[in-house]
Amino acid sequence: MYDRQKLQELKNALERWEETTLQKSLNVMPERREEFITASSEPVERLYTPLDVADLDYLADLGLPGEYPFTRGVHPTMHRGKLWTMRMFAGFGTAEETNRRFKYLLEQGQTGLSIAFDLPTLMGYDTDQPEALGEFGKCGVAVSSLKDMEILLDEIPLDKVSTSMTINSPAAIIWAMYIVTAEKRGVRPDQLRGTIQNDILKEFIAQKEFIFPPEPSMRLVVDTMEFGSKHVPQWNTISISGYHIREAGSTAAQELAFTLADGMEYVRWGIARGMDVDEFAPRLSFFFNAHNDFFEEIAKYRAARRIWAREMRHTFGAKNPRSWLLRFHTQTAGVSLTAQQPENNIVRVTLQALAAVLGGTQSLHTNSLDEALALPSEYAVTIALRTQQIIAEESGVANTIDPLGGSFLVEALTNRLEKQAYDYFQRIEELGGVIPAIEKGFFQSEIAEAAYRYQREIDEGIRKIVGVNAYQDNKPITIPLLEMDPQGYERQVRRLEELRRTRDNGSVGQALDRLRIACQGTENTMPYILDAVRAYATLGEIVQVMKEVFGVYHEPTWI
Repeated sequence: MYDRQKLQELKNALERWEETTLQKSLNVMPERREEFITASSEPVERLYTPLDVADLDYLADLGLPGEYPFTRGVHPTMHRGKLWTMRMFAGFGTAEETNRRFKYLLEQGQTGLSIAFDLPTLMGYDTDQPEALGEFGKCGVAVSSLKDMEILLDEIPLDKVSTSMTINSPAAIIWAMYIVTAEKRGVRPDQLRGTIQNDILKEFIAQKEFIFPPEPSMRLVVDTMEFGSKHVPQWNTISISGYHIREAGSTAAQELAFTLADGMEYVRWGIARGMDVDEFAPRLSFFFNAHNDFFEEIAKYRAARRIWAREMRHTFGAKNPRSWLLRFHTQTAGVSLTAQQPENNIVRVTLQALAAVLGGTQSLHTNSLDEALALPSEYAVTIALRTQQIIAEESGVANTIDPLGGSFLVEALTNRLEKQAYDYFQRIEELGGVIPAIEKGFFQSEIAEAAYRYQREIDEGIRKIVGVNAYQDNKPITIPLLEMDPQGYERQVRRLEELRRTRDNGSVGQALDRLRIACQGTENTMPYILDAVRAYATLGEIVQVMKEVFGVYHEPTWI
């Protein structure tokens, strides 16, 4: 792309500048620190020029928006044609409380739903099981049965609103509850739009909300992929998630590499099931973190699109261009929020959201200022939503496509992250693949080392966090915090008791027996899960059948 003679002239000019103009300035005013680093502890050079991207091939490396390799965006017009979906993550307490929050957000201009489930639901327990005691509704909404899902989605137009559900080990069951709720309202599965996270590999790597061992867990994921491609064609049956990998302490390169490695593993399993890659790949989606380092995050998204397009096209032989597209949701970095001076979190979230938009995200959640202290209040979540709306309507950044494309800094960072990702791919392959690497603790140790380094930099003052180790004050916190219904737990338990008393328990038992036989065999489990849900079997009852067949996973002792 660049003339070699002109590059040599630039190199000579740069050397002259460093020896004269720059050195004179440094003699009078030294730089603020000896070394500048990204949020991933990678060095940031003083100046970036064409010399840093000398081998850039515009068409091969960048291309045009909506065309391979999609570095500049997956759609030809990007946000000029359609703004990203504003999908605020919400869920707390009972289904009734969360339903009210959903309706409020939609009234405020939110354009898609995103459901957060509480820890018992994420782990496959009913609210009234002993293992769930004390965790009801604390990190999301409790959904123990189809009845809860019906209340949660009451008066929500399921044929018009797309819904994302952050659920992993019991994803197939929760998805079945959503499908049956729609079915009972006359909405066909092929009319439904949305996403289940359903990324079990990420759970073994980072979040640890696993139930079953890796192989049966992967079987359930592939069952949803296969079922969705045939019956729920507008649904993304996996949202391959780097978000939680980053929240666990990874670097940007680790988030990028581990997420894409997981994605390619799902593709391998889908092909091994006998599916054509173009049958399911267009409905694979991704979920990335937006952390504090503005340019590093933008480069991460651009590198992700380029790598995925290349691997899907050349490694997996996908013919449909939609299979090459890396479509992704972004959430601002929860781990970056501080309990100290919580109003500062508005600024952090704004910068992170701006990076996601400039990086070409398809949907976005912005965290609330109070999330280091409690679940978001209505006051705080409104500010978080308004942040997106101001970026969309007032900033001008959505008026052009990939405005930072061609920046010497951004292109150099994109190339560096791409190389680091491929280095990780090679190391994972040498370990035997993703699941063997999980079992050997590779991902976990890499993330732990990065998290330790980051915290050490804060402790030593190398990395400044405003309000924490810089510009501190002792002013009391005055923002309003969310208060949940104190009677919610008792109401939820009574609803479960009534459900078990009034349903046809014979039909429940028969449906669970048929599911058990399917789990013992090789059939797709989704039709049997749907039948169990229709009979009002609870989440805990369905998971218990699967535990009896698949077993329960315990991490190796090297952890």
